[in-house]
Amino acid sequence: MNQKTFLITGATSGIGFTLAKHCVDLGHNVIITGRDQSKLDRVSMALGVTGYLVDNADMGQIRWLGETLKSEGKVIDGVVLNAGIFYPDAFSETTPDAFDTTMAINTKGPFFTLQALLPSLAKPASVVFISSIAVTKSFEGCATYAASKAAFEAVVRVANMELASTEVRINIVRPGVTATEIQSKAGMTKEQEHSLFESLRATPLGRGLNSADHVGAIMYLLGDDSIALRNAVIEVEGGYLL
Repeated sequence: MNQKTFLITGATSGIGFTLAKHCVDLGHNVIITGRDQSKLDRVSMALGVTGYLVDNADMGQIRWLGETLKSEGKVIDGVVLNAGIFYPDAFSETTPDAFDTTMAINTKGPFFTLQALLPSLAKPASVVFISSIAVTKSFEGCATYAASKAAFEAVVRVANMELASTEVRINIVRPGVTATEIQSKAGMTKEQEHSLFESLRATPLGRGLNSADHVGAIMYLLGDDSIALRNAVIEVEGGYLL
């Protein structure tokens, strides 16, 4: 792959961070976003990349990102819409505020991020949405999270048609259960995390997933070999769904 410029949202930890580091190691120009300034500064300095403070729930910051990149003359070859949250909650106990928070960050955020970035996208440009196997596999406590990911997958189908003339293509990666900070942020104890990943030894892969397991699929969709793909879905789940 020739040197390209990639923007990765939510890249201060987890899959986003691992992907950003991989892209830097390959010699690509990388732009990242994060919502914690101190963490963003630390990661940006460690990777040698440009970082912008953007909270996926803040429409003002999202608009500012688009305007800033346009004014700086940045041309972006690929975007990875990775930023998101997971707060498990029983269907019977989910509050309107909790529902709105998840939908704002996981659906509305990538929607308007992509819209704001359109003036800066190259022709052609690849967009990869990091979804979840929760779209098709039921997990207790995941109703809102699953809905938020499924909703943006529906946006992807329409956007692929509407943006065809701009040579923008959008495809999807659905990670399976992956060891990142998402478990602790969701309130899981170390014992619960251990039990979860021990159970994944029964999958064909024989272990739980880590962030690096997703890099290959994302890089393929960002690269020129995927030029003919639109709305393709790659499930990286170690055989969990078999």
